Amino acid sequence: MRYITVENLAFQYDQDPVLEGVTYHIDSGEFVTLTGENGAAKSTLVKATLGILKPKTGTVTIAKTSISGKKLRLAYLPQQIASFNAGFPSTVYEFVKSGRYPRKGWFRRLTSHDEAHIKASLESVGMWESRNKRIGSLSGGQKQRVVIARMFASDPDIFILDEPTTGMDASTQDTFYELMEHSAHRHGKAVLMITHDPEEVAKYADRNIHLVQNKELPWRCFNIHDKDDQKGASL
Repeated sequence: MRYITVENLAFQYDQDPVLEGVTYHIDSGEFVTLTGENGAAKSTLVKATLGILKPKTGTVTIAKTSISGKKLRLAYLPQQIASFNAGFPSTVYEFVKSGRYPRKGWFRRLTSHDEAHIKASLESVGMWESRNKRIGSLSGGQKQRVVIARMFASDPDIFILDEPTTGMDASTQDTFYELMEHSAHRHGKAVLMITHDPEEVAKYADRNIHLVQNKELPWRCFNIHDKDDQKGASL
């Protein structure tokens, strides 16, 4: 099922064109990476897709319902979101648990299934043993993992991730990529992930969308190319 469709999107800051003629799509059940050189407006493209930034031209269509027929749920993880200070009062477990409430309603009691989902979310990023620690006492990489665990706990249909593995060691990165692949292929989730390490994640992802500069124009104008050699698909 097509979850996101972007057609002929263009964006500019003030009078400076940044993106032009961008067309791509994301389907349920696939893990897609988004790459490009530094300054290739990858984060800008994601924000324009989500409506955080307003495109100059083009259309963005996001499905209303998921493959299960329920209201579509989308989770967006910006770059370096984990900036809790030392005085942040919540424990790791309490913070991740809060991600489960939007599914249930703030005044409904969580079930044993919810609690199991929270535990699995923390285990998936290697933070279960730190569940009783205060978030403010954690390192930057640990905070990033806790934020990701909260996102998993909310169980969205679409994951939009902007360099989520920053601060993770190699082993934790591989576990994260495996989880994203599992979420897409086994549970029908859609994953769009900006990464600066395409080679590391290539064996897990289904497609790669690559932003490149159009050298014929005097400004930075980027178009998308699908680099999936196995499928040979075209965007």
